Parts: sequence; C-alpha cells; structure tokens
Amino acid sequence: MAQDAQRPLRADARRNRDKILTAAVRVFTEEGLDAHLERVAKAAGVGSATLYRNFPTREALIEAVYRNEVAQLCDAVPDLLTAKPPYEALRAWTRLFLDYVTAKLGMADALRAIAATGKNPYGHSRDMIQAAIATLMDACADAGTIRTDISPSDISAALAGIALTSAQPEQREQAERLLDLTLDGLAARS
Repeated sequence: MAQDAQRPLRADARRNRDKILTAAVRVFTEEGLDAHLERVAKAAGVGSATLYRNFPTREALIEAVYRNEVAQLCDAVPDLLTAKPPYEALRAWTRLFLDYVTAKLGMADALRAIAATGKNPYGHSRDMIQAAIATLMDACADAGTIRTDISPSDISAALAGIALTSAQPEQREQAERLLDLTLDGLAARS
C-alpha cells in the first residue's frame, strides 16, 4: 500500500487532480470554504468519487489547494525571469503574490483549523516564498536595477503588510499602488 502512495499519478489522474485544485480555488473564493465538495467536483468536471479518491476530507483538499497555490507562485519565477527583464519580472511576481494572498484569504480559517489539529499546512511555504523573492532580487541586483541594502525578508515584510491592509478584492487598486510605491523605493538610486 505504501508503494501505491508513492507511485506517480497517471497522466489522466494528474489532470483530474489539477482540475480539482483549480476548481476548488475558484469555488472556495466565490462561495467560501463551506461550499459543498460536490460543487467543486462539478466545477472540475469530475465525479464526487474522483474528488474523494484524491482528497478524502475537506481539510485534505484545502491543504492541497494551499500548497498548490504556493508552488505555482514560486514556480512562476523562472518563467518570469526568462520572459521579462529582472525588475519587470519582480513587478509581475508581486502581482501574482497579490492573487495568491487574495485566494488564501478565503482559506484562512480552514488553514488555522488544520494547524490547530497539529498539522502544519504552511510547511515550507515561507521558505519557498523567501527563496522566490531572493531569486528575483538577485537577478535585479545583478542587472543593477535595485538597491542592494534591502533584503528579501524586508520585501517579504512589505508584501505581508500590503496583504494585511489591502488584499481584499475590492482593494486591488490600492494594493497595486502600494506595490508600486514599494518597488519604486527598491529601485537603484542614480
């Protein structure tokens, strides 16, 4: 049985799992975490049995959604650095960070409940996000586009502050202005 848990998913099973995670973010964002899991299955275009085979409990689904969102956020860094100059990649990533935080807001209570059971849904997410920020900042520093006296933890704290004060969907314009203000302050001085 342990070998089955470690066996890679077939391509169709992986697609179904990904569709469930994508649909869960949308449904939980729109309807809250009390949304029926059957609603998630329907939005994903899979049966309830497929959903429960992948995620036997609501908590398992919520934790997987959270971990998937963190992974997508951090995995975007190499593609952004390939497609854009470093400073523009950093700017684009901060917008993705806002999207991530906005989605996470709807899951906050459930994530706290999961943590209260002794599980750590956050795992290495802080370290992963710090590493993503460091990679972007290193590329910017190498390009000479940002100050070098600001650390990734400083930017992380600034992003957390923006998220705490302006992460609601109706506050998006304010959040983007605050991101611009932060990034303008990070820009290299002439």
